[in-house]
Amino acid sequence: MKSSLAGHLEAHGSWRARAASSLDELRNYLAEHDLLDASAAAQADSLRQRLASDKFVVAFVAEFSRGKSELINAIFFADAGRRVLPATPGRTTMCPVELAWDAQQPTQLALLPIQTRLEGLSLADLRQQPAAWTQRALDEASPEQLADALTEVTRTRTVSIAEARALGFWNDAHPQDNPRLLADGRVEVPAWRHAVINYPHPLLKRGLVVLDTPGLNAIGAEPELTLGLLPQAHATVFILAADAGVTRSDLEVWRDHLGGAAGGHYVVLNKIDTLADPLASEQQVRAHIDRQVRETAEVLGIDGSRVFPLSARDALAARVIGDEAALQDSRLPMLERALAAQLQGERRELLCAAVRELLDALRGHVVRSLGDRRRQLAEQMLELRGLRGKSSAKVRQVLDRVDRETAEFEACTTQLQAVRSVHARMLKGALTALSSDRLRDELARMQADARATLFALGARKAFQALCQRLRAHLLEARRQGLELREMLAASYQRLNSDYGFGLAVDAGPDLGRFIGELDMIERSYERYLGLSQALRLSEPGFIEQFRRMLLSKLRVVFENASGELDMWSRNASAQVDVQLRERRRAFRRRREALERIQVAAGELEARLAELKAQDERLHQTESRVVALVDDVWACADAADAGGDMTPPCDEDADAGAVASIDAPLPGLRLVAAG
Repeated sequence: MKSSLAGHLEAHGSWRARAASSLDELRNYLAEHDLLDASAAAQADSLRQRLASDKFVVAFVAEFSRGKSELINAIFFADAGRRVLPATPGRTTMCPVELAWDAQQPTQLALLPIQTRLEGLSLADLRQQPAAWTQRALDEASPEQLADALTEVTRTRTVSIAEARALGFWNDAHPQDNPRLLADGRVEVPAWRHAVINYPHPLLKRGLVVLDTPGLNAIGAEPELTLGLLPQAHATVFILAADAGVTRSDLEVWRDHLGGAAGGHYVVLNKIDTLADPLASEQQVRAHIDRQVRETAEVLGIDGSRVFPLSARDALAARVIGDEAALQDSRLPMLERALAAQLQGERRELLCAAVRELLDALRGHVVRSLGDRRRQLAEQMLELRGLRGKSSAKVRQVLDRVDRETAEFEACTTQLQAVRSVHARMLKGALTALSSDRLRDELARMQADARATLFALGARKAFQALCQRLRAHLLEARRQGLELREMLAASYQRLNSDYGFGLAVDAGPDLGRFIGELDMIERSYERYLGLSQALRLSEPGFIEQFRRMLLSKLRVVFENASGELDMWSRNASAQVDVQLRERRRAFRRRREALERIQVAAGELEARLAELKAQDERLHQTESRVVALVDDVWACADAADAGGDMTPPCDEDADAGAVASIDAPLPGLRLVAAG
């Protein structure tokens, strides 16, 4: 019994595969006809990789014993015929767990020991160090072995209070949040800091990433969850217990680590089955559930349409036995439809925008290139027609004219060299504002400013000043990028007029969206720099850990901004080399043709026929490129608002994709729908 979210993930995966296949056809055709320069090829390859590896991250956040793992099992893993994530009483997930699939990695459970928190390295750093992780092989053919192996994420260890404090699980200022003190004076903490499950489940292979985040204590002790992983999730599901509503710790998680303004946040009131009362009517129970929904929405400050009362346990049981009526009674399908709408809307819009941007660039490049080639052919045909019936001396005069035009054209190289020199200098200035060295210097300054204040209470102010400086760097890079574009546009206009080029400058990269990403990082990180974190901020090494974490996050923003600016610059200059090469080739062919005509009079008509055939082939090539571009866009723009993602593309290719989706995963029992 497949969920609507599973169906949309499969359709989204098929859509990406078809769009990537049509893009490959376009790219190969352009390469075969010498219409793809290095920068355009890099853009196409980058988009192709993005289509192939696009992920949809769903984060599940809850305090302990809210039924979070059971909900994940019900939505994604009911086809196993049993619980995959541990969700039985007394066995709760103790560390954050990521479920994903990377074909380059073995099928395994990778566990990061809790002691790595003492080293001050971020999760992003440790992901690059396989030796820091403990690996456990997983058997794809045995869901029982998989479930048994995953019980490892429930494992704990006992440590002294001093070690618990160093690990972030003991806070003297908030004793109510501390773990229970055992009889021997020690406390129980998670054995693992983070777990990554790499498993070839069909939905994970389609790009789904599930993030299972346990409890306030775990989130507070691992700030990278709040500042890195959770903000990157495309949808966040916050689970509460229907019988308890919003508890104090629930509200703290929501207020400090999630917030209710984001469009991708959904709230689940789980365990509505526990509200069944033999002394109350069905209408009374429903009224009680509706009241809980209204009160939850009011407390969290969100719209009631984003609160979903359901029973994950009943939904999982219904899917395992194939009971559609019981599944509807569990109310899970309503949440799945909301998540599916989030997937179909946000992810597809972003990918479609990237496809459209690339297609517009390729179409413009091809039209300019083919137009220039056809214009040169027309000039040659006009020139050769003028030689009909002329003497050898006349042909010699035309040869001399071609030599003069060639020499005059080669004079453009001096001008081109000057433009390139100015281009390189201006680009360097723009990229300097986005450099890694500049970023590290600014973070070091923030760290010094934060340390200069008592108990690091000035950390928030230092961080805000950092963001203001970084925003200024992005604005400066954007300003210099616009100046660079204006310089190139004026220079290309002169070259077109003086030497017959067909150069054009595309719109520059939109660096404004990176300023938006910086704003989002600032909002997320400010939550972690309030007075409630003053003691954490004063701990030795914490500011350094915070700096490492912040650096890894900001580096992505600045490297992407720098990469886009550099790629645009390469595209703008690459067309000069292409057209320069084409013009030189045209001069060489003109001279060779005239030399043949000078030797044999019959060569004139043969050359005219050859040029006419070349022009017809170029016209056909242009028509074929336009058709291929339209095919790529048709595949990318195929899904309609109703959720049908079947595009008007090759049916045989589509059938193969669907067949691979529906193929059962070895060892997992697929329950028949309905």
